[in-house]
Amino acid sequence: MKPILYFLLPALLCACSAASDTATPTTGAGTGGSTARFTVADNFLYVLQKQSLLSYDVSTSQNPVAGGNVALYGNSPETIFPFGKYLLLGTPTGILFYDRSLKPATPTYVSTYHHWFSCDPVVAQGTIAYATLRSGTPCRTGQNALETVDISDPTKPKLIRSYPMTNPRGLGIDDKTLFVGEGESGLRVFDATDPASLREIAFFKNISTYDLIPARNVLIVTGTGGIYQYDYSDPTAIRLLSTLPVTPK
Repeated sequence: MKPILYFLLPALLCACSAASDTATPTTGAGTGGSTARFTVADNFLYVLQKQSLLSYDVSTSQNPVAGGNVALYGNSPETIFPFGKYLLLGTPTGILFYDRSLKPATPTYVSTYHHWFSCDPVVAQGTIAYATLRSGTPCRTGQNALETVDISDPTKPKLIRSYPMTNPRGLGIDDKTLFVGEGESGLRVFDATDPASLREIAFFKNISTYDLIPARNVLIVTGTGGIYQYDYSDPTAIRLLSTLPVTPK
């Protein structure tokens, strides 16, 4: 019996995420991966389209209504993550912060956290954002690192520390456990009790990981061969629960 898979798998495939500043999704929303290009926050669907952020009012799911079209700052936003009243947009040159609290249809630019030119998925929890920076197409000039960022004041995000990685992709945080996908190189697991001193507690080199969703001790992973479900009640010895093979077209 695998009930969590049926709730989370559609969210992974659709890349819909709950707007929350904790590890617990809000009622009625899915939980999405860190490489998502669209997300659901409260009654709005937000979609990245080149240099624009499109919004749709989905309070009536059978009849979504087009909202706003916001021209975005930064260089080609790639990923979107909802965090409390903010939307965090990952770009090759930094993380953009947009406030959606006053005008949810047209979120307002707040600030940018700048980093080296790299592909940049981002997730957040509490007062900390976690971002992976990856070289390779289309970010071939970038570095490979995991950065922890203090976002206690979203108008002034500050780097806490940078950790060298192999070629990191998607990532996810659940309470004090941080997961980082290293593509074909494997899956890293960190104790994130102290963001200034992350401690790697496991590195599963046999688990191809491109994006992931951790929730309630079940980790959904997208890899080369399909979608996998792992039990991480012991994050140092995660256990495969199921596999959904996916054949590339």
